[in-house]
Amino acid sequence: MAEQIYSRGILSEPIDLDGGTKRTGYPKVEGHPGIEVFHDASGFAAVVIDCTEEAVVLRDDGGRDRRVRNFAGAFVHEGRRVTLTVPRRAPVTPTTFVTASGSIAGAVTPARVARPSRILVEGLHDAELIERVWGDDLRGEGIVVEPMHGADDVGEIVRAFGPRPGRRLGILLDHLVANSKETRLASQVDHPDVMIRGHRFVDVWAAIDPRLAGLDSWPDIPRSMVWKDGICAAVGVAEPRGFWRQLLAKVESYKDLDPSLVGAVEELIDFVCE
Repeated sequence: MAEQIYSRGILSEPIDLDGGTKRTGYPKVEGHPGIEVFHDASGFAAVVIDCTEEAVVLRDDGGRDRRVRNFAGAFVHEGRRVTLTVPRRAPVTPTTFVTASGSIAGAVTPARVARPSRILVEGLHDAELIERVWGDDLRGEGIVVEPMHGADDVGEIVRAFGPRPGRRLGILLDHLVANSKETRLASQVDHPDVMIRGHRFVDVWAAIDPRLAGLDSWPDIPRSMVWKDGICAAVGVAEPRGFWRQLLAKVESYKDLDPSLVGAVEELIDFVCE
């Protein structure tokens, strides 16, 4: 069971699925990562992860990736049947480029073959936020980030993974503070090739600068209420999924995140790369 828990990751291979026939005359929309589309042939509603002239990689709410062929008119976006095009990129210049994580980017190269080492996070939103800020670093180093879908089975997951030299495991936990459930679970893991780090918030949403959501601070949510539902109710949003997409899209760099999260992720990346 534990093997299945973390078997899907940011760099995992997507499924190839063809559909539709080539058509012309549809409005063109750039396939930027994060835009929501509906793939007509498969009935797959998801967000775009990557778009090329030949194929589009989609991810649904459950974290499942699917690769589909990029036909003209193969997608529905904002109620219109459209053709997805490769996003335009800024022209390459000899100036120094700094990634969203603050790293100095090297020459553009294909993603490195995935290392045996991994970084595990509690949920899909944690993985998407890390991809948003540290994606360039992760691809350059060949590091896969995988959601565990909760921390309760962290001990079993570590045993199933089988960490050892050259096969290290970094784990990011929410609410890693004194006397929390996550801290008690982390204390049960003691292995030289496993590092557990975390931030101080109940949910990774709160590690994002609340000003990006138009708030001075994140509201206090009663323990009796699911935190995400409480936040959406407090800000007058009916649907958590849509709110998360809007919030994630506003994150531009590590400067939009709490230092406790930034420091934890940086430590874990360094650890699994050693």
